[in-house]
Order: sequence, then structure tokens, then C-alpha cells
Amino acid sequence: MDEAKVFIEQMYKELDKSEADITFRLQQIENELATEGTYTHTKEELSFGAKLAWRNSNRCIGRLFWNSLNVLDEREADTEEEVFQALERHLEFASNGGRIRPTITVFRSSHPNKPDIRLWNHQLIRYAGYKENGQYIGDPHSTEFTRKCQELGWKGEGTDFDVLPFVVQIGEEAPKLREIEPSLTLQVSLRHPEFDWFRDLGLKWYGVPIISDMEMKIGGISYKAAPFNGWYMETEIGARNLADENRYNLIPKVASCMGLDTSRAATLWKDKALIELNIAVLHSFKEDGVSIVDHHTAAQQFRLFEENEERADREVTGDWTWLIPPVSPATTHIFHKEYGNAWNATNYFYQDKPY
Repeated sequence: MDEAKVFIEQMYKELDKSEADITFRLQQIENELATEGTYTHTKEELSFGAKLAWRNSNRCIGRLFWNSLNVLDEREADTEEEVFQALERHLEFASNGGRIRPTITVFRSSHPNKPDIRLWNHQLIRYAGYKENGQYIGDPHSTEFTRKCQELGWKGEGTDFDVLPFVVQIGEEAPKLREIEPSLTLQVSLRHPEFDWFRDLGLKWYGVPIISDMEMKIGGISYKAAPFNGWYMETEIGARNLADENRYNLIPKVASCMGLDTSRAATLWKDKALIELNIAVLHSFKEDGVSIVDHHTAAQQFRLFEENEERADREVTGDWTWLIPPVSPATTHIFHKEYGNAWNATNYFYQDKPY
């Protein structure tokens, strides 16, 4: 009730509703809590709450667009089939032919008398990872989940870019999986504007990053299945997914193809290869008409977000270690600022894996 009160008062004041409206709604919630042990958000509360959770997300540099989030209400979904269909709708709507729309699909909240819906996927689109004879094929981050999918009967092709299936579990029922239609995955083949050989590396990445394993909390209510997306910042792909040593680890390969001197760190070969990898990602997404932002523009957008929040007399919270981009962070204003890292209660939270 305490968290509901904080949320309702904040929302209703921001939407210029009256004190009488606040009092009436809080009385409704108190009555429902007394009889049901929980309460149900109105569609307006769900929409505002999901957007507010994004605005409160300390680790996100893309919060300027918090109010443009499309909220798909799928709280009536009750079976795995209905969940699968909702996930497919999310992919189609969010992908939008490349003009990506920030989107969240919200399944039912935790309820004393209903089993939780859980998505096993870390992201709705993600590549499989296989470990054979100490060597990785695909994405090492996905090896555990890939094994779980195989135990459920899924068989990948064994390439570096096998798209994993949806896996949905309702309560204590056995999890169920479904292959994702290739037409829904929106993948971008990577090439470089100057290096013809780059295309021969056979690299690609999916266009829409849909986080699907976090819990959304709004006014004390928990939504354990609420996949959401914005669009990529190029460093997420070019400086992390493809570059990290514990991921695709492609910097040595790119440096070799560039003919760089890798005999000593002082040649800055890693930096040169990393920049070209990011250039390739940006170039490929732009050529294919798939939404993406570079880290300099994203930082400028975050500055606008900070200014908007200041005008609204709201404090900007942030996790500095996440807000600074992994490439050339000192060239952004974020590097030179401090942010309070207090977490507001309406937010997105990590939760234990269901497997």
C-alpha cells in the first residue's frame, strides 16, 4: 500500500488530476488489497508506470524517449500459446520494417491465486552458444540457456548465429518452446564502408534488443514477464557483443585483417580495430534502414533528458559506470559528471532465472 500510494500520488499529480481523484483511487486500491491481497492497475496506470520505470532506469542512456514507449497490454494471456502469439506481435510491432518502436509487452502481474508467467529468454532474439572441445561457436553468453533449449528438444544448426527459440513457463508447468519465424528476427549483415574484406567475415546481428528476463515493478505490483526494447546504441554491438573477450572476441580477427601490428599494446591496435568494428555496425544498420544511434548522439540526447528533468524539478539518477559509453567515454559530458545512484521503486529489476 505504501508503494501504491507513492506511485498514484506521483502519477496523478504529473497528469494534473485532482486530490479528490487521488483519494478515491487510493481507497479503491486499499479495498482491493484487503480482499484480493493485490490490486489491478488501470490501463492508464499500466502505461504511465511502464514509462516511469524507463524514466527511472539508472543504467539507460536512452531515457530521453521514455514518454514514447508503446505499452502492449497482454495481461489477459493465460496459456503458453497466447504468450507466444503476444511475443510474435511484439517482434512485428517493434521491428516496424526497421523503424524501431520502443515497446513493452506486459503480461499479468504476480497474483496470490494465479501462477506466474516467466520467459526463460534473456532477450527475445539472441544467438545460441555452443562449447565444443574448449572452443566456442556462437555467443558464449548463451551457452547455459542453449543447453536448456537442447534438453527441451531444440536443435540448432551449430553456426555462430543460430536464433534461439522462445521458452515460456507458467507456474510449475513444464516449460514450452517455439521456434521464431525468421521473418520476425530483423537481422543485419555487417559490412564496412571501406574494407571489402569485412563482408567476408560473415558477421551479422539482430536489429531489436528486447530484454525479456527483468521484473517490472509499478506501485508495489510485480510483473515478472514484461519484455521491452528501445533501439541499439552501436557500441552495444561493436564494442561489447562482438568485441568482449568472453563474447565473440573479434578484435584480434579484425586487427589481423587490417594488417595491424599486434605485437605490443602500445601500437593501440585494439583501439583501431574496435573503432572500425563500430563503424561497420553503424554503416550496416544505416544502409539497411534499421534504427541505431551512435554513442556521441546518445550522450547528447541524454543531456537533453537531463535538461528536461531539471525543468520538471526532478532529480536525474544514474549509474555512471553504465551511462558512459565503452568507446571514447571522455569525449561525452557524462564522463565528467556525477549522478546519484538511488533506485526508485517503480523500475526494472534483475530477477533469478526460472531455470
